[in-house]
Amino acid sequence: MYAGPEVKTSPDFPIPDQMKAWILGNPGELKLGEKPVPVPKRAEVLVRIDAVAICATDLEIIDRGPPASIQGGLPFNKNFTPGHEYMGTVVALGPGVDEYRIGQRITVEIHAGCGQCKRCREGMYTACHNYGLNYGDVDKGHRANGFTTDGGFCEYQVNNINTLVAISDAMSDEEATLVVTAGTAMYGLTELGGLVAGESVVVTGPGPIGLLGVAVAKAMGAAPVILTGTRDNRLKIGRELGADHVVNVRNVDAVEAVRRLNGGKGVDFVVECSGAPNAVNDAIRMVNRGGKVCLAAFPQAATAVDVAHIVRNNIYLYGIRGEGKSATHRAEAFMSQKRFDATKIHTHTFALVDLPTAIRYARDRVDDAIKVVVKAKGVAAHRLAAE
Repeated sequence: MYAGPEVKTSPDFPIPDQMKAWILGNPGELKLGEKPVPVPKRAEVLVRIDAVAICATDLEIIDRGPPASIQGGLPFNKNFTPGHEYMGTVVALGPGVDEYRIGQRITVEIHAGCGQCKRCREGMYTACHNYGLNYGDVDKGHRANGFTTDGGFCEYQVNNINTLVAISDAMSDEEATLVVTAGTAMYGLTELGGLVAGESVVVTGPGPIGLLGVAVAKAMGAAPVILTGTRDNRLKIGRELGADHVVNVRNVDAVEAVRRLNGGKGVDFVVECSGAPNAVNDAIRMVNRGGKVCLAAFPQAATAVDVAHIVRNNIYLYGIRGEGKSATHRAEAFMSQKRFDATKIHTHTFALVDLPTAIRYARDRVDDAIKVVVKAKGVAAHRLAAE
């Protein structure tokens, strides 16, 4: 019978001893198996995972390993379960936890920093100095579910209370999985200075983070908001999420188009979400002198950057990791207040047992897939149109 020292459970939410979990073997190899249901410790809860979205970083981890770090190295053949963009229901409370109640619906951040290093004390827990290093002592160490510890492609997972974001019953499971994505966009804008209403913004790359970057920027009062990309169907969704202008970079020079749309001058901020080879050089030419560029994508290879142009024009360059500084809480507030409709980027839902198919849809963009969600129980595969 499931139990742990001083762990609180409820008969309303029976917990099995074993759960279904996808386990990473060799690169690109996932197998459905069983694992013990984890037991929460102090400052932790057990989450019944109701839905989990597939992120491009999950695909990187499954195929190549980084940025996951398991037992100090690559995650392959270490009984590791990936997946990090999940939501669910609190079903057990660790010792001393009274901040949340059993039965409460929540979504999660990925990172719970060690709480002791310089960056954690500054609130930059996604840049924790102990990332992947000291989790051998479970009571003292960085936790990043799906990166340094088991993630959400399973039925239950333990989370530190600092990573939980309460959600209302009015928010669907699928929408709740998108809070992390919106939180990443929010974090980028936070690091750029909080985005004063009326500032001009370009978002490059209409992937999930880029599209919600448009939505967040518009909700915060940016004007104009310009989205650049190569797929007209995604640019159309960007329009629906608040973009004042969209630019298909296959048809026109992106830098010239942005400057023309902003009255012949550069913009105040660029949020780079494409990871394209020349994206940084385009971004630094889109901003005005003294402007700011946030890098939110992982390029596939090292790229040459015109540093002289950055220096001559006093341009500020920021890199972000994840959804730090409690950005998910702010993103959830925007979403619960219906300041934008994040569900526009959710296109497909599959059952958890069909994860390999869901991954194929996400990786190959089958049927114009943008954000693919898997659900643990009672879900038949279906498509939701992103209209």
